[in-house]
Amino acid sequence: MAKSEKLLIGPRLRRLRTSLGLTQARMAQDIGISTSYMNLMERNQRAMSANVLVKMADLYDFNVAEFTGTGDAHLVAEIYDVLRDPLFKTMSVSKNEAEDIVGASPDTARALLHVYQKHKELSLRAGNMAADRDKVEMLGESSEAVESVRRFIHAKRNYFPELDKEAETLAAELQTHKNEPQASLTERLLDKHGIRVRIVPIDIMPRMLRYYDQHAKRINLSELLRRSGRRFQLAFQIGLLEHKELIDSIIKDGNLHGPEAEGLARTSLGNYFAAATLMPYTRFLKDAENTRYDLDLLASRYGTSFEQVAHRLTTLQKPDARGIPFFFVRIDVAGNVSKRFSAGRFHFSALGGACPLWNIHECFQDPGRIHSQIIQLPDDTTYFSIGKMVSRSGSTHDQPAQKLAIGLGCDIAYAPRLAYAQKYNLGDPQPTPIGINCYVCERQNCRQRAHAPIGKSLQFDERARGMSLFSFGD
Repeated sequence: MAKSEKLLIGPRLRRLRTSLGLTQARMAQDIGISTSYMNLMERNQRAMSANVLVKMADLYDFNVAEFTGTGDAHLVAEIYDVLRDPLFKTMSVSKNEAEDIVGASPDTARALLHVYQKHKELSLRAGNMAADRDKVEMLGESSEAVESVRRFIHAKRNYFPELDKEAETLAAELQTHKNEPQASLTERLLDKHGIRVRIVPIDIMPRMLRYYDQHAKRINLSELLRRSGRRFQLAFQIGLLEHKELIDSIIKDGNLHGPEAEGLARTSLGNYFAAATLMPYTRFLKDAENTRYDLDLLASRYGTSFEQVAHRLTTLQKPDARGIPFFFVRIDVAGNVSKRFSAGRFHFSALGGACPLWNIHECFQDPGRIHSQIIQLPDDTTYFSIGKMVSRSGSTHDQPAQKLAIGLGCDIAYAPRLAYAQKYNLGDPQPTPIGINCYVCERQNCRQRAHAPIGKSLQFDERARGMSLFSFGD
């Protein structure tokens, strides 16, 4: 933050002071300002200077980014998305007002999200109860579990330092940078846990890729798993065996409710540990920077898949050793978003798939090639993105592998650090304007629009046909 920058963060300042049990006079004395100035800052009648903020951060030991709200971009985007639901069609809430809500009380904003999620679940159940009540209730529960775990991971910025530390220790013990990882992991399971690993044919295990038989003390891996997948599954199992208490403590702190959410979170953290073991933080970050984030090269170097590398890059959020804050998205051929995460400000909507103008969809037409693009969202934030189609393990002649597009991107400011940006004139990027998705995009005359935007009144002129069927008012 520039030294001359001024901040209006009165509510945050007041919450910090009260949480420390300090009076205005005592805090003012601590940081060397007058009590009256402190009072004015808390009421947002005076801005806080960067010098005062830095002094407070040193004195009270807090993260400046979190205190100033620069880490609240996800929460602002979620609140803004919710308030554009037809439920609130009689109201007109701007992005600035959403920022004000989060700035005044982040906990209230989270409470609003929780209430809205409950409203969606109840509406779903009520609307479909006559068709099949039991199935609707199960759908609501599974949806709630997925969303709660997604929020939990977002709140942690997809960075779990305790798991990274243990995974880095394991990688050093096994010397995965020298030894063949699958052999080392297999030996670890046998020597420490008495568990043997067996590769089994598809006719023995037709519907699973991994199965841990606790009684027989054996892990069966499907022959359909690629080598990168076999390594990953073994590292995952070691994580759950050796660090169950640590993983459970992280889940407990996440305040997840219900066995579905806790089970999904445990799997997610096991996957995190596996990736951190195969791609240890310090070495992987150094290689990522030195290769200018060449994902194919990193995948070859670490014996991992493109998707594993892409997702691992989003976890490099150690405060004193950060990687580029990437967003990550996984899309199937129908446009369904099955996985998403943003370590930066990029926003994914909960109301549908991705914008058709984003060339991540073209990955399915040209598999194997990395597609790059400079994109700009309606709020004028600009990003550099790459995408590549990958196929999952498990294919046979009569059951083709699932095809997925993996998208990775970052703020345009980080693009010079990427090998993929060499061919672009970043001084004059000429981005492609895209939306979050059709339901929440307000761009007029879009040739690719598939749905009318919610909360907008449609306009039809029988005398003319525009670029899009859907014309709407402001």
